Amino acid sequence: MTSPVSKSPLAAFLQLLRSLGQPPRPVTSTACPPPPPRDVPICPLVARGKAQDATALPGPANWPLLGSLLEILWKGGLKKQHNTLAEYHKKYGKIFRMKLGSFDSVHLGSPCLLEALYRNESAYPQRLEIKPWKAYRDYRNEAYGLLILEGEDWQRVRSAFQKKLMKPAEIMKQDNKINEVCSRASFPGGHIEDLYSELNKWSFESICLVLYEKRFGLLQKNAGDEALNFIMAIKTMMSTFGRMMVTPVELHRSLNTRVWQAHTLAWDTIFKSVKSSIDSQLEKSSQAPGTDFLCDIYHHSQLSRKELYAAVTELQLAAVETTANSLMWILYNLSRNPHVQQKLLKEIQRMFPENQTPRAENLRNMPYLKACLKESMRLTPTVPFTTRTLDKATVLGEYALPKGTVLTLNTQVLGSNEDNFEDPSQFRPERWLQEKKINPFAHLPFGIGKRMCIGRRLAELQLHLALCWIVQKYDIVATDNEPVGILHLGILVPSRELPIAFRQR
Repeated sequence: MTSPVSKSPLAAFLQLLRSLGQPPRPVTSTACPPPPPRDVPICPLVARGKAQDATALPGPANWPLLGSLLEILWKGGLKKQHNTLAEYHKKYGKIFRMKLGSFDSVHLGSPCLLEALYRNESAYPQRLEIKPWKAYRDYRNEAYGLLILEGEDWQRVRSAFQKKLMKPAEIMKQDNKINEVCSRASFPGGHIEDLYSELNKWSFESICLVLYEKRFGLLQKNAGDEALNFIMAIKTMMSTFGRMMVTPVELHRSLNTRVWQAHTLAWDTIFKSVKSSIDSQLEKSSQAPGTDFLCDIYHHSQLSRKELYAAVTELQLAAVETTANSLMWILYNLSRNPHVQQKLLKEIQRMFPENQTPRAENLRNMPYLKACLKESMRLTPTVPFTTRTLDKATVLGEYALPKGTVLTLNTQVLGSNEDNFEDPSQFRPERWLQEKKINPFAHLPFGIGKRMCIGRRLAELQLHLALCWIVQKYDIVATDNEPVGILHLGILVPSRELPIAFRQR
């Protein structure tokens, strides 16, 4: 049945604009001539009295109600907005303003601007308000998690988790659990039909074993429905909330649109799974007290059970897909650069001869492994941008921005900019090992400051150990050399099935 909306003149016009879209930007891991020098001035920082008003910010056309939405759609739509943002930075400079429907933000694409933001960070820095998530929590009377909490409540909940998640010594203790899952993962010789799905299963099993000391059996032939449904629910939730960020979520909820229904059902599935796992683990702990990860956090904090549900839910959903996606991209980059893969293999074999089990304590002596992950996250990041909301008036560059301004930190633009990285289209891990240091504010895959990703150290441990296991056992080969485009679907994903295969060493 055709939707009534699809028959409107506006919808027909938008469809026409979409059809004029550009092809996805190809991901290239081989050398190519650098683009011509950008005609953009160096990032200026001026005193507050000399700063221009925010209304003077450059940016694309701002039409009533729609903002720049028509132009974004003409350039490929929201799925290719990361390309459009890079184009806008070349055109308008290191800072510009853009409005998409009801979403108005100032975009930053320069290390010095991000450093200035970091230096001016308050005690409780604010993220962009994720209205669809808050609308669901209010609708179901659930607590807020770390991604949507603000102020002292955010600090209190983060502190409860930070003691376990941000201390290297605490995270290193989880290597046995991560290795247990890695040892069960296998890639039958040749091409894997749905690699992304397989890596999501690995990521789900890893984070659940750490959080709940529980295996869901996803890596077995007959996987359980609960875990599969959870993974599908994450995909649905991520694909629906973006649409409600540029159109009023209140309207979706009041009209009970299909997007709102799908979003709500997805969250219901996610919360149901997490609550069941947490209740089971806490019950087990009450009968036989131990020092497991989750119970230790709960019993040594002032968190309510509801707050624990919300925080763990967001931690788990953030961990599963983003970690799997990052692993997928680095496997792709290694397949396109066999000389890098060979060098990495030699480092792994030197550290773990005769296929010894990788240990967290040894990773500190593996600089090339860490450089490979950094380089993959620079060239093919999973998250192209993060957000902040200014909680006080702030001068950034030449502009005085008022309190409440939403900032979009375009971290992908930083990684692809020749001002920050020589030959940025090349996959070259060696750049991270050179004497010439890279500006730390030019590479922010986990965000910046006090609100950077709280699961960063756990994600890095998962990825480092998984790479050791996979590269030890398999030669990762490219099955074709055709370009692979990037699409933005909540995170940055390949536009087609990745052309890689695994050959037993």
